[in-house]
Amino acid sequence: MNSFKALLIEQQDGKVSSSFVQMDESQLDSGSVTIRVAYSSVNYKDALAATGAGKIIRRFPCVGGIDLCGTVIDSADTRFKAGDQVIATSFDIGVAHHGGYAEIARVPGDWVVPLPSGLSLFESMALGTAGFTAALGIVRMEENRLRPENGPVIVTGSTGGVGSLAVDMLARLGYHVVALTGKESEADYLRSLGAREVMLRQNLDLTKIRPLDKGRWAGAVDNLGGDVLAWIASTMEQGGTIASIGLAASMSLNTTVAPFILRGVSLLGIDSGYIREPYRSGVWQRLATDLRPPHLASMARRIALDDLPATFTEFVAGKARGRVVVEIAGG
Repeated sequence: MNSFKALLIEQQDGKVSSSFVQMDESQLDSGSVTIRVAYSSVNYKDALAATGAGKIIRRFPCVGGIDLCGTVIDSADTRFKAGDQVIATSFDIGVAHHGGYAEIARVPGDWVVPLPSGLSLFESMALGTAGFTAALGIVRMEENRLRPENGPVIVTGSTGGVGSLAVDMLARLGYHVVALTGKESEADYLRSLGAREVMLRQNLDLTKIRPLDKGRWAGAVDNLGGDVLAWIASTMEQGGTIASIGLAASMSLNTTVAPFILRGVSLLGIDSGYIREPYRSGVWQRLATDLRPPHLASMARRIALDDLPATFTEFVAGKARGRVVVEIAGG
């Protein structure tokens, strides 16, 4: 059986480490669809998992990479056949099931979606889990009656993968997007993606968050959690809607019920990990059409599989921006 290269995450004496190894298909996890991986991507979660900076991995050893795309080699699932181009993200991929940082992957058919017409394999991973999550947040807010005419939408953690893509998508849809960032040097980058305003997080006084402050936002995409999310809740307009996507700042939320019962604010939890069909394919179809980010090419950079360790360091240090696509077999 032919061997293939993979980035394997292991734990020894409580210490997590990752290294490149040779594997064969007999070592892959169970699943009905075997895929020759063309591309994966780097998400903050991937960096935390591979470096041990966060308790992400639920099973050791585990090939990293929470998303992947490529061409089906073999399928016991009648929905897919050899030669099909597909995407697989979320569920247990890269955390409790061997993931995308390998030349070959095998996953359950329910975790796989066909590559939508209009997207290339590279573009699907330039979007990846981050793009799917951002799009899911926007779809959920739209379902909660958010519209461009309702008022401004603020995006926190706006230079990260989810944040950058959310800014780009919302601007394309005609929203007045306000990008909140801690990186003053990235203001021009955010404006190039369509942000109408850029706010600096360091200019907020998060020590004095009022139960209700002046209403400013019709919508919010929050990647941070903690005090920033509490401040957002207090500054939402009547009937505003918040998509809670990430916890880069804190998992805690210290707020009051005032915004929710006096202004009718909705706090939507965005779980991109386990949402199933037909919702999952529907979001990917939107990503190939009206939610396709117009600046996707400029915010994505390509790296080789061997470059992953250095890239993880960038992410953990908070120095990464936009999207990083890992070229494995290409296509």
